[in-house]
Amino acid sequence: MASVIHLPLLTPPLPKNWSPPEPSAKSISKLSQRVLLPVGPAYLAHVRRAVNNRTFEDDDLAEEERRAAEAGSASGLDGEDDLGVGDEEETEELLALDPKEWKKQDHYAVLGLSHLRYLATPDQIKIAHRKKVLKHHPDKKAGVAGDSNDDAFFKCIQKALEVLYNPERRRQFDSVDPFYTELEQDAVPSATEVKKATEKNPQAFFTAWRPVFEREARFSKAQPVPMLGEIDDSKEKVEGFYDFWYNFDSWRSFEYLDKEVNEGSDSRDDKRYTEKKNKSERARRKKEDTARLRNLVDVALGLDPRIKRIKQEEKEAREAKKKRNKLNGNASGYATPKSAADVEAERKRAEEDARKKEEEEKVAKEEAKKAKAAAANAAKKARRAARTADGAA
Repeated sequence: MASVIHLPLLTPPLPKNWSPPEPSAKSISKLSQRVLLPVGPAYLAHVRRAVNNRTFEDDDLAEEERRAAEAGSASGLDGEDDLGVGDEEETEELLALDPKEWKKQDHYAVLGLSHLRYLATPDQIKIAHRKKVLKHHPDKKAGVAGDSNDDAFFKCIQKALEVLYNPERRRQFDSVDPFYTELEQDAVPSATEVKKATEKNPQAFFTAWRPVFEREARFSKAQPVPMLGEIDDSKEKVEGFYDFWYNFDSWRSFEYLDKEVNEGSDSRDDKRYTEKKNKSERARRKKEDTARLRNLVDVALGLDPRIKRIKQEEKEAREAKKKRNKLNGNASGYATPKSAADVEAERKRAEEDARKKEEEEKVAKEEAKKAKAAAANAAKKARRAARTADGAA
């Protein structure tokens, strides 16, 4: 049974020269002392704020989220309506996240959407958030021994919704999603291994490279994006694929990695310096990402078994055409002698074809050289930045 708190009624001091009014005809009740009990919504709100160390504003926001979550639960978030999201197992590392380091957290993992990531719909994000709120709301664990930091993961949940439910902020996070960033570094096919495997089985090339282009396709402004295709694709389809990827127009940006202005600093110089530094870093990262993607396409083009097949087919077609031309003169199988004008025209065509081919090869070599130099320069800058960061640390 709750203990009863006896609080005396405090009255303000009476002004000087004050005298009680004359008694009226009606009787006035005498002053009495009353007992106040710690009950009611106001007292419960006070206890909730004290236990969870919240401000009035934080408490109001948490209550709104709780009521919205309960409303969602009452309307049916299980079975077919829950869209099968928000039920992923939470690791100890995930539950120990620091809400102050929210830029380093995996927002999809926090909401139990690791299996969907950028494919998750707004409805799935909302439902996953409600499930997490119902499970981790601080009011459910308030006062439990050993749970002094109950609202830390709850704050991570709120931040994950704040980022992923805003289209612009979600796009910024998707640009640097830690899951795919790790894949970009570690899951790129080895050119040597793919070449050996492709010589034994041409399908090995598609098995290795198809996931790479599928991952990169999500950054394309132009949709739909042509995928890698199959071994028997036509020359036009193969050329269209590589033409698209060599002119890839990416919406990927790196604002999410911007450094914040020092907390508490009102200096305009600090803000201008930080903004300038962030702008420079975004441009550097964008340039490195463009060079990275160009290098991937170069490697894929060099290993693609369809290119070798297409060249072989073109060579066979030219040889067959020559044979037909030789046998086209008469029925006996002897070719009709060519005139001097025909011979001269063929010579000029051959020279023109040779010149065009030489120019194309020269341009291709120059582009490859520039791409290689850009990639090396980007890698060099990245190593220099890493050394500077280590020295600063």
